[in-house]
Amino acid sequence: MPIAHTVVFRLVHAPGSPEEGAFLDDAWQALTSIPGVEDFRISRQVSAKSELAFQFAMVFADQAAYDAYNGHPAHVAFVAERWVPEVAAFQEYDFVAVRG
Repeated sequence: MPIAHTVVFRLVHAPGSPEEGAFLDDAWQALTSIPGVEDFRISRQVSAKSELAFQFAMVFADQAAYDAYNGHPAHVAFVAERWVPEVAAFQEYDFVAVRG
């Protein structure tokens, strides 16, 4: 069953800064290089209802693909080297379809 994985987050960097842009560019490069990542998107929050400014969203064909992504060296390195020091707050969600 496909898994929709999404994480919404706020960076420590100033909005529009070169550091913000570099983080998003590096995330795109690292995460889209991992086998099994489908429909990867980076989105910017436009509602004033949340302080979390960005979203990474992707789909995995099944639990095995999701597990492989979590343990993949590119993901592990990105989390350790970029995510942990540069993300100020986040929420992570994983969904499977109930209908549709």
